[in-house]
Amino acid sequence: MAMLKEFRAFIMRGNVLDLAVAVIIGAAFGRIVTSLTDDVIMPIIGRIFGGLDFSSYFWRMGPVPANYTGSLSDYAALKKAGAPLLGYGAFATQLVNFLIVAAIIFLLIRAVNRASALIEREAARLMKEAPTPVAPEPEPVEIALLREIRDELKARPRS
Repeated sequence: MAMLKEFRAFIMRGNVLDLAVAVIIGAAFGRIVTSLTDDVIMPIIGRIFGGLDFSSYFWRMGPVPANYTGSLSDYAALKKAGAPLLGYGAFATQLVNFLIVAAIIFLLIRAVNRASALIEREAARLMKEAPTPVAPEPEPVEIALLREIRDELKARPRS
């Protein structure tokens, strides 16, 4: 029972929950970036370089297995059959994926840093503009003397 309470306390800590949310959002973001790369960017790049499916660009590095009967231009089938391939198109696709994610993270961190610096500058400006506390003026001597007389009279026993 104590271990269950300890586990619950561990899970409910803010940083664990933040990490869980970040992993879930990161996975969803990864799928979005993969779709952007595979379905939008790479077809454009492939069209520029003469083919629509850039991820299937490869070089055969050795002989095709004897029992292979598929197409010699099908990267996925050749790879599955065990043919030695250098898949530079698939690598380029992953490289573009990485660059997109890195650029978005860079822009996000840059925006957070700028916002943080703006908040710090504004806080510093407000601190400069804040009125400095003014020491109260000393009490006039007559009032201080009257207070002393009052306090003396209160302290005397009544008869």
